Amino acid sequence: MVLAVLFAPLAGAQIAVPGLQGLPGVNVPGLPGVGLPGLRRLAPALTRTLSSHIQTLEQARKRRILQLLRRYPRLLALDPAGNPIVRGEILALGPSAAALRRARAAGFSILRTQQLSPLALRVVVLRTPLGRSAAFALATLRRLDPHGTYAFNHIYTTSGTVTAGAVRPLAAPAGRSGAPSAAPRPVLGLIDGGVDLSQPVFRGATIHQHGCGGKSVPSAHGTAVASLMIGRGGHFAGAAPGAELYADNVFCARPTGGSVTAIARAFAWLVRRDVPVINVSLVGPANALLHAVVRRVLSRGSLIVAAVGNDGPAAPALYPAAYPGVIGVTAVGVHRRVLFEAERGPQVMFAAPGADIEAARIPSGYAPVRGTSFAAPLVAGLLAPRLRVPSPAAAHAALESLIHRAIHLGGPGRNPVYGYGLLAVGLPHFQPRGKKSWGGGE
Repeated sequence: MVLAVLFAPLAGAQIAVPGLQGLPGVNVPGLPGVGLPGLRRLAPALTRTLSSHIQTLEQARKRRILQLLRRYPRLLALDPAGNPIVRGEILALGPSAAALRRARAAGFSILRTQQLSPLALRVVVLRTPLGRSAAFALATLRRLDPHGTYAFNHIYTTSGTVTAGAVRPLAAPAGRSGAPSAAPRPVLGLIDGGVDLSQPVFRGATIHQHGCGGKSVPSAHGTAVASLMIGRGGHFAGAAPGAELYADNVFCARPTGGSVTAIARAFAWLVRRDVPVINVSLVGPANALLHAVVRRVLSRGSLIVAAVGNDGPAAPALYPAAYPGVIGVTAVGVHRRVLFEAERGPQVMFAAPGADIEAARIPSGYAPVRGTSFAAPLVAGLLAPRLRVPSPAAAHAALESLIHRAIHLGGPGRNPVYGYGLLAVGLPHFQPRGKKSWGGGE
């Protein structure tokens, strides 16, 4: 079963599987070090090894979630599928006055109301009755109001890691040459952790930050992702250096950071400012509020680029990347092989470098990064100059432009491993250590 899941979509793709490289006398296309002549003999051991690695990938994010729950048991809980949620909160999308009366009669109370005016959405956050689980509370509200829309307040997590240690000094920022362009600068949006504006790679950049009550709460993940979008320094350049960035911090170093209500608020803020391309390197489960927000953002003619996640090749799809219309991005290493931990499926639209690269880190310098989190901002950066203002027709044309430029991998046409193909391999900051080289390309 595991072999079927992994090999069926690969058709010429290559993945790096720990523990399987360099096996003597075997060489299978799509799996370095394992060959068809020896596959039958190795199949049982191979299946066990791959199953072990897949289970490890699926459990990695769950372990991080459980660690959070142990630290903050009064603030966080799990939904029936094991996804993290804000304890004691249920979201009601545009409930009627009658529905709220029935909810109060059943023991619910109104915690707060969130007006997402740019998206024409109103969200009422309800407190669950004392002693009732979130699952019971959600089922109760749906029974009381069958035509209403209710959801958990899910927590979304980042989809990549910034390596601690092994920091390379940051070179002096590269200067601009030539006359300034008369064209307006591209504009990008970022929904992530906070960006460290003091990082030298952002010197001269225009970054508008939002969230956390106006306080600066920088994060390693948000800073790295932003640098891959607009950063500039020495040999380093993001995908859209010099672009204007609107960055909303949805984490703020809070236990409930990354909640769907925070992400919805961030989207509303970006839409209010007519941001045409928005990067979201966060992952989590399907959620009715998030889906409604995504639909409205896309209908206005903005593009949403999202990391597909690192839960492994056989894991269920993660959101928002898996919503229709969202540009899901997977990650590859320097040899243009998809990362083994990257998710696969119809949600994958493009691939971009997400390993064997570096990004800016706090407080200065570069550090290695890995994960689909760091591939998505590269695609967002490539879209920015192609979509200057939100427009459904222009958004379609921008996307078509990238499809035509993508380097096809894994066979002709779109496939569930690489989507339409690989982008961003020729950017100047992709100069890996040693003799490896990305080569040219978009």
